[in-house]
Order: sequence, then structure tokens, then C-alpha cells
Amino acid sequence: MAGMTALPLQQLIASFDRSGLPKILQVCSGVYFQGSVYEISGSEVSFSTGDLIKVIDIELLSVSCEDLGNNEVFELPINHTGLFKVVPEEMPYSTLEEMLSLRPVGLDSCLPFTFTSRSRIDVGSYTLGANTALTVLSVERHAGKEDLVRCHVRGQQEVSAEVCLPLSLHGEFRECESEECFTVQEILSSPCLCSRRFRFVNTTKSQRPLVLSPIYQVAAVMNLRKNIFKFPSSLEVDVVDVTETCGDVDFVTPLSLTEVLSQPEESFPTVVEILEGPDTHSPFRCSWLPELTKDSRVIFHKIGTSAVVLLSSLRGRKTQQHFLVSQQYGGRFRRRPREFDSAYELYVASMQAPGLKVAVTRSCEEDEEEGLPALSVGDQLEVVRCDTVELARDGARGQKPAVEALLCLRLQEADDDCDDEDEEEVEREDGSEEIFLPLYMQGHFVEVIADNKKYRLKELGEQFSWPLDVKVVSRDAKLEADPLVGFPCLRIEAAMLEPSIQASFLHRPDHRFEMLTQWLSMSVSFTREALPWPAGQTPECHADLVTEVTDTFLYEFRKQGNSDAPPPPRPPKRNLSSATSSNTSSKKTSKARKSREPDKSVPTKEMAALTLNKRRPPAPPTPGILDDQPPPVGPRKPPTAKVTSGKALPNTYVKMDQSKKKEEEVSQLTADEDSDHDYETLDDSFVTVVKKANESVCFY
Repeated sequence: MAGMTALPLQQLIASFDRSGLPKILQVCSGVYFQGSVYEISGSEVSFSTGDLIKVIDIELLSVSCEDLGNNEVFELPINHTGLFKVVPEEMPYSTLEEMLSLRPVGLDSCLPFTFTSRSRIDVGSYTLGANTALTVLSVERHAGKEDLVRCHVRGQQEVSAEVCLPLSLHGEFRECESEECFTVQEILSSPCLCSRRFRFVNTTKSQRPLVLSPIYQVAAVMNLRKNIFKFPSSLEVDVVDVTETCGDVDFVTPLSLTEVLSQPEESFPTVVEILEGPDTHSPFRCSWLPELTKDSRVIFHKIGTSAVVLLSSLRGRKTQQHFLVSQQYGGRFRRRPREFDSAYELYVASMQAPGLKVAVTRSCEEDEEEGLPALSVGDQLEVVRCDTVELARDGARGQKPAVEALLCLRLQEADDDCDDEDEEEVEREDGSEEIFLPLYMQGHFVEVIADNKKYRLKELGEQFSWPLDVKVVSRDAKLEADPLVGFPCLRIEAAMLEPSIQASFLHRPDHRFEMLTQWLSMSVSFTREALPWPAGQTPECHADLVTEVTDTFLYEFRKQGNSDAPPPPRPPKRNLSSATSSNTSSKKTSKARKSREPDKSVPTKEMAALTLNKRRPPAPPTPGILDDQPPPVGPRKPPTAKVTSGKALPNTYVKMDQSKKKEEEVSQLTADEDSDHDYETLDDSFVTVVKKANESVCFY
């Protein structure tokens, strides 16, 4: 460090350009020395005298403002909206050349600026009085001649002129305050402006001069530490830049997986050390992920791009699963019919694969006002195109609304029992009927396919478009356990080209797995350890071709691919007046229909005995017990408190003559001896007698 000038950490960091990083600094002195330990953002950091710090990145955090009047220091955010003016320097300049050369702001960014001369200036035949304001417009340089400064002079009665003064002109010159204002970001973006003094433009704030200094968050590594640590540049540490003299010092360089991809191919295979393991909420569910822990060793075999396919199991009783499958997967697939829940899904599928044919799996009633056709279970439809049709009902403005609908052909199968005329008619009409399905129509359809061929995964991508429903009919023999076998249906969502790193563990160098760098975040460093196999004898490797992923992976993937996808269409709005009138008319029709029907809420005499809220009467007496003697009379109820008369009500029992008449009528009933049945047949007369007897009985 001999012969080097030590500077405060904040001042030296402020002079760095991000494009010139990394820089190596050495700690000289300050508050943090002799092994002092302090805590920054939850991690202990120690700076000792002589420590080497390799700065790899800086990020602007805020600005520090020092009030030169009372030495007060405060911070402002980088998005502070206040404006500042440059405070002129107090010391005078003896020549124009000195004033221009010592200005901390370059001429290209500060012109024009104004200055005054304390003494009189004689320029040829012109004389400029003392304290005359001159505004520098430009500097004119000519080869072989003296450089001149072109200035603008405003005299009395708004008379202005331009004069050229030589740079060697002597005098006592002072800079005037400029009307130009700057924001915090403009000041911090210019190293020259940062060295000037400023004051607030707002007069309500302090007018004392301020010195603005940027505060950065420094990301660095040390030769005795393996991870990246961050600290603010406002630490009171004196450091010196030793980048040129300590360039051969071995620092542990942390690399992200994305930075590993930028390394030359000659660097692989190599052994790396994991400095920071992957996030606990990783989108992968695989056996190798838990082994990627801090300080463990992994072999990076090669870098490249992997062609993978995203498969998902259909929703059902079991939890839905998702897999990333390499196109090198050796299993065979067979196509499965897809299911659709709306006409819009049919439209999207037909755009990807024209000539789509589906079968209706749930009936739908016709609604002429909404434009919904009648569909029956088993109807086969062929999607033709999307068209615009008008609905039968009136819209909000009395016009028939136009909606987008799917033109389909209802395929009709010829009946074997139909006559010749029907067969001729079917042939003439080409066996199909045109119908329109509005895109907002809900329904249940299943794809009609007649393909029993077995395909490889690569063949499916070449002959069909996604999404596609398939089933694994033969497993991949190279895999110990094929996780895709056993699913009744798998949906191929999409195919992707992902940057990846082929890796393996030291104890199993022949078992490789692919790390997708876009979906896995971790930090590693290259080591100089030897590979676990003899030189030039790379072992035969077996790669994992199927990797299970979480729902988060599918959500993020769809968000990236379909961020601008339009939502399904909505049905058109109804005309409220027409809807009200139709509801009113339907209510009137229902009321008229109810007035013509008998009121079932009021029971008739015949239904009175069957009403639930009535007490059920006892069974009628059988014909065998009808004699001259009346039945025994039960005890009377005691009189209540509301008796208005002292006489009891007479006992109105059935009279004797009626009983005799009924007995004679019943005695005329005889059994039909010629009948083949073993039971007696009663005619209508018996039913009538029993009914009248029931009505004439008074119960207590």
C-alpha cells in the first residue's frame, strides 16, 4: 500500500463505474479495523486492516445530504421530487482559463454559465464596466491562434451584444448563480455535479449549502469467504484501490446457474461447490433436489438446451400431477378423446386442428331467443368455422344482437329400416344439418377419433398440435420406474426448449439429471477437484427423462405464455323492457292456467277424509254387526267454561228406520257362486251404503 492514497469508502465507491467492475480494495484504517465485527442485514461481517475486498456490483440506494452550516447529515430517497440549484464557488479566479479549467462541471453540460469581473475589461474599442455580467456561450479554438471565449453581454435598456475574450485575460472573476435546477437523480448520475454544492429551490427549506453524496449497496466477496455479502458504502472505512497489484489473488467467485451457462464449453465437466442451495419452494418434485445442499459437491457435465414436453393428469378423484418429459422418452402413447365444456373450447381446439369432430354427451334444450340449438346425447358435430349470426330476440336498442357462433354440421346416420324415399332424401341432403353454436354456449362434448396407432412422443409433436390427450400404452424400458404408466389419460400441454445443465453427484456420477436454469435458483463456485473417473474414460450415463413439477410451475408457465390471451365471450345483454314484458305475460298466462285448474289447496268433501290436517275417521261398521240395537254411548265430555245455555245438546244418533232400511239393502247382497275367484265381489250399492253411513255418524 506504499505510495497509494487511502480514501473514504463512500468517496471511492462513488467514483466507480459499474462497467469497470470488479475492483479489489484493501482496508487501511477506520472505525472497522483490527477484526471488528458488526452485523449488516442479519449477517456478521468483519473488516480488518489489510483485508482484501472484491467489489462485484454496486446499486444506488439513497443520497446523503450534509448541511455545511451545522454539519447535520440526513438522507433523501433517490426518487425525491425536490429541485436543487448549484451554489457558486466563493473563491475568485485570476484568469478565464483558470475559471474554465477548474470548473467541476464540464463545459458541454454546463453552458451557458454566467460570471462577473470585479475590474473593468477593455476589449478593442469596447470597454466593459466592473461587475458586468457575462454569459459564456462557447469556447472557440483555432489552430495557431489564441483560444477565445464567446460571451453574451446585456447592457442598459435591454441592449445586448456578443464579445470574444481571450482565455489568457487576467482579472478577478467570480461565478454567478445559475437559474438551472437539478433533480436528485440528475445530480447523482453526473460525477461532476456530485462535487458541487447545492441548495434547495424551495425557499421554505434551509438555504444553507448542501453537499450531496450517493450511498450505494456494495456486493462483494472476500478471499476468506465463499458467499456474496452486501454492505452500504457509508461505512466509515478508509480503503485503497489495489486492483492492478492484486489481480492474481484467488477469490471464490459465486456464480448463478444463468452465469454458468455463459462459461466456455471447455470448462466442463467440472466439480462445483454449492454456496447457496435452491429455494425451499422449488417448482420441482424429484429425488435429487433435496441433495442440493450448501457445501455439497456436484459434477456439471455439460450445458445446452433441452427439448421437454409438459404433461398433466386430468382432474379427478386423485390430486392432479404435472411432469416435464424429455423428447428422448422411449414409451409409446395412444391418443385419447378430449372433453370440452363450451363452444368456445371447441373453437380454440378447431383453430389448432381443423376438421374437429365431437359427440354430444349431455342433452340441451332449444332456446330461440338466446340462439341455443337443441342437442341430444349422441349427436355428432363437425366444426366448420366461426361466423356472426343474429339472435331472434331484440337487443337493448330494439335491434337484433349479433353474436359470434360456431358453424357445425350435425352428422346424421342413415337408418337401416327407413324406406327408399327416406334414403334418397338423406343422400340428397348429404346426411348433414347446419347448426350454429354461440361461443358462450355451455355444453358437454367429447372428441371423436378413430386412431389406435401407437406414437412416440417426438412423433406426436410432429403430427399433431397441442393440447393433446394421450395414454401411455407401453412404458420406457430404460427407466426403473416409469411414473407415467397407470394414468387413464394425460394431457400434453406444450413443448418447450429450456436451457439446462446436465449434472450428477460424486457418489453416482453415471446417474445424470437436468437442471433447468430458468426455474432453479442457486449459487455455485467452480473448484479444482479431480473428476471421480480416470482421464479420458467418461462413464456411460443414464439420464432422468421424467421430472415431476408442482402446480406453481404450471401456473407460471401459463402466465408467461397466455398473458395476452382474450377471455371467452359473454352472452349479449338482454333488453330489460322486453324481458319485463315477457315475464309479465308469462305470469299472466300462469295465473290464467291456475284459475282454470281446481284449487288443490282446498279439499272437497270426497278429499276431506284424506287431508293430512284432518283427523282420520274410524273405519265403517261391517255388515255383520248392523242390528236393531244402537252401539253403546260413550261418556259425555264435561261442560267447558264458555257454555251459554244450561241445556245439553240432544244426541243426534242414527234413527231406527234408517238402520232397518240399510239392513234390508245389505241383506240383498249375495255372493256370486259361479265366480272362479276365491273372494267376494262387492257392487257399487255396498260402497254407497257405507259412504252414507259414514256421513251420517256424528263423533264426540
